Amino acid sequence: MDTIYALATARGKAGVAVVRISGPRARAVAADIAGEIPTPRVATLRVIRDDEGGRLDEALILWFEDGHSFTGEEVVELHLHGSQATVAAVLRDLSGRDGLRLAEPGEFTRRALENERLDLAQVEGLADLIDAETEAQRKQALRVLSGALGARAEGWRSQLIRAAALMEATIDFADEDVPVDVSPEVLDLIGAVRAELIEEVDGSRIAERIRDGFEVAIVGPPNVGKSTLLNALSGREAAITSEFAGTTRDVIEVRMDLNGLPVTILDTAGLRATDDHVEGIGIARAIERAKAADLRVFLMDGDSSFSELEPSGDDIVLDGKGDLGRGDGPSISGKTGQGVSDLVARITTILEARAATAAIATRERHRIAISRAAEALESAQDEVSSGSERAELAAEDLRSAIRALDSLIGRVDVENILDEIFASFCLGK
Repeated sequence: MDTIYALATARGKAGVAVVRISGPRARAVAADIAGEIPTPRVATLRVIRDDEGGRLDEALILWFEDGHSFTGEEVVELHLHGSQATVAAVLRDLSGRDGLRLAEPGEFTRRALENERLDLAQVEGLADLIDAETEAQRKQALRVLSGALGARAEGWRSQLIRAAALMEATIDFADEDVPVDVSPEVLDLIGAVRAELIEEVDGSRIAERIRDGFEVAIVGPPNVGKSTLLNALSGREAAITSEFAGTTRDVIEVRMDLNGLPVTILDTAGLRATDDHVEGIGIARAIERAKAADLRVFLMDGDSSFSELEPSGDDIVLDGKGDLGRGDGPSISGKTGQGVSDLVARITTILEARAATAAIATRERHRIAISRAAEALESAQDEVSSGSERAELAAEDLRSAIRALDSLIGRVDVENILDEIFASFCLGK
């Protein structure tokens, strides 16, 4: 493999900047620019010099031997002073050395995958950890990065391999009297794994919402205080407010962190019958986004109702202008702040309860692979229950389920998605 290098920390002025070098020439390059190679995995202060002996910087050097680094290759890290000029000078010097080239986005992590330091699910967990903005996202990403999904997939796989082996034995001895009927054990194995797969699929949708963010839509008739409430929740003038009905024509989004959960609050157009073409488009969008949202907050004005959108499940219904004191029911006022903290607490409680059911699988790709495995196992159950003469079909269904689980962690059938995954990584990671 080529020896690659890149800046591993963010660009711009900083206290420290880390340049990473990985590949078969990493140690030789380190010796060339810094003299004596330090003890493996021990940071050592060295003077960094260019190919003409000129002083570039005084930096800490870390050397990781082959098999003991993030990529699985020899890796050298240069912990430089973080000025842009220093970083540029070091990168410029490295670019002129034989056998080195600038790494592509995500190439260090891709090498970790190819050298079996990480499985594909862990790679995705690392990408999520880098992108994490809230505490819940951080914890979820770390769980995937730690290998929890791969470990669970391996457990499912081992049980299915046992079931497949039993079915293969039935096929091999089809013309003989087999003393033990293996179908009860096979059905138990299939049933147990399939139940866990279905549970994981159900929980993956919540896990995906933690990764991408929950959506909470504020809906109601025009001029009921939706935009004022959005501004109160965000603490800024995110939406235009006025006394004229129909001011909001499009969906306005505000990102929030509610006790570690990523939440996007949606301010939608007022729901009413209208002849205004543009307002009508806004109302259609409001209904579409509100139906797709994880939770809706209905701000009501008297007995107003909407035939195309009705409260359901955990949806919250409030009088939208509580400062006017028009009724005895629960109310809120973005203008005065009345009930706003209570609404935030209620939304947080509802979403935390949902988040508690999150699975380890966090992406649509995971859900598809696990669903394929569950479907194959459902077919296998039917074939096993139909008798020993259908053992070959049952065995093939079991192999299909195993292949689906293998694709989950990157063993098979993932080459077409690798480029897409690694394109999300920054240069140097």
